[in-house]
Amino acid sequence: MIEGRVIKNTGSSYIVRSETGEEYPCRIKGNFRIKGIRTTNPVAVGDIVKIIHASDDAYYIKEIMPRKNYIIRRASNLSKESHILAANIDQSILVATIFNPETPTTFIDRFLATSEAYSIPAIILFNKCDLWTPEIQVYAEELKRMYEGIGYPVYFVSATTGNGINELSSLVANRITLFAGNSGVGKSSLINALVPGLNLKTGEISDIHHTGTHTTTFSEMIPLPSGGEIIDIPGVKGFGMIEFQPAEVGHYFPDIFKKSEECKYGNCRHLGEPGCAVIPAVEAGEISPTRFASYLSIIEEVAGEKGDDKYRKPF
Repeated sequence: MIEGRVIKNTGSSYIVRSETGEEYPCRIKGNFRIKGIRTTNPVAVGDIVKIIHASDDAYYIKEIMPRKNYIIRRASNLSKESHILAANIDQSILVATIFNPETPTTFIDRFLATSEAYSIPAIILFNKCDLWTPEIQVYAEELKRMYEGIGYPVYFVSATTGNGINELSSLVANRITLFAGNSGVGKSSLINALVPGLNLKTGEISDIHHTGTHTTTFSEMIPLPSGGEIIDIPGVKGFGMIEFQPAEVGHYFPDIFKKSEECKYGNCRHLGEPGCAVIPAVEAGEISPTRFASYLSIIEEVAGEKGDDKYRKPF
């Protein structure tokens, strides 16, 4: 058997690169999918796998090696449980935009919480900073202060002008980095700026809906000139939570978790229980109301419990 890393997933087939650099087009057999793996993609980009050369002259993935980590979301296909975005990564980068299109803070917070859950360091990039008005710049600085205050690095970049690209290149050098974001936020343009000559297809933003179109149609690992690799995935419309236990949700919001140490009861869900320290902190501005709204949206999704309506947002 040959051992290698999955570097591309087209949905029906995979490309596996061996330790010596050879690339093998591979498939998986039907029975591979029913071995207790309830995901839309039992094999993900970044997986270390063992492959065999079968009698029909095709290569098949025979075994997935234990994963160091992975990042996952609830699949949009309701017949499956989950979708693994990438495996065995060093860090995750969420590419977001303030407008054209707007990335909701709920989406940002869900991505960050998922990264926290799997102990993956997360970074936020706000792209298209060259298009910001003075008012948008002020709002962007407020978001930056908030997320950096929690502990997440935040950068303003522009694939068009090159602002922040050198800094971004240093961030991803010699690391395996997941690049994720909504459609239209400019992931492909940023990757093109990092890898001259790559020429990934980029899309236009709808003038009517201010949303992007999918230009990346499959997941792929892209080598970087400075060393390291980026895992580029199709634009994500929503970020449904999976594998979260209700009692653990607060653990994945560092700002809420820290304040929860002052709650009267150790199992406080911050839904109005007596002695809760979190809700007063939100009301006092110590915790952002948008962060608390994101927390409540996850609690509602995984446990069916609702908090105060004034903090709830659609997700």
